[in-house]
Amino acid sequence: MRGGSAATLLALTLSAAAVSGCASVANLISDSPPSQKPAAGSTPPTVAPVAAPGATAVDTAAPGTTPTTAMDEYNCPDVTVRPGTATLMISTPKPAGAELTAVDLRYQGTLVRFSRECGVRPGFMSMKVGVYGRVITGPAGGPGTVDVPLRIAVVQEGPEPKTVLSKLARLSVNVAGDPAFADFTHVDEDVTFPLPRNAPDIANYVVYVGFDPNAAPKPAAPARRRR
Repeated sequence: MRGGSAATLLALTLSAAAVSGCASVANLISDSPPSQKPAAGSTPPTVAPVAAPGATAVDTAAPGTTPTTAMDEYNCPDVTVRPGTATLMISTPKPAGAELTAVDLRYQGTLVRFSRECGVRPGFMSMKVGVYGRVITGPAGGPGTVDVPLRIAVVQEGPEPKTVLSKLARLSVNVAGDPAFADFTHVDEDVTFPLPRNAPDIANYVVYVGFDPNAAPKPAAPARRRR
């Protein structure tokens, strides 16, 4: 298969994967309704769609927290993809300097939907962040286990952006079938960070989610000493 044709086929497959995966995101966080625009006069849903700046704030208490009137002051930050991290590309290793083409692609990961819940306790905001995505095989791929490095970061945006919290999760995704693909979900139940002193400043806080292929690989299991 030529490189252009392979890339086109892969793009079409990813498009279909995104459509079929939308309904599954509601199950990331228990009792969360599906991601959709609220009807007039209805209660805002607890699921935030991908890249939805200015989405309606969610005033739902996270497990282990007590709902307080403080939620009226501290709105739930939006969850969105950090630019440049929405796609994970894993290609066949080649010698240094060799050009990679579409036919060298083994696996491609995409982020489909997010969800979040927020609660406030004295001095802190506690969030539960859910991520739903999919891994499919490319022209050079096949069934196997894929290491998916996923990063969640809370950033205070402004003239000088400040990273408030950064967490890395490594998921082992088993890709199987014909064509081979796999959905994956990750729920971080403890995205907790200090609240800004001034409540309006929470509007500058953004929760970024994305793939982090430059993260350190999994540490190898220590070798057993011979007696």
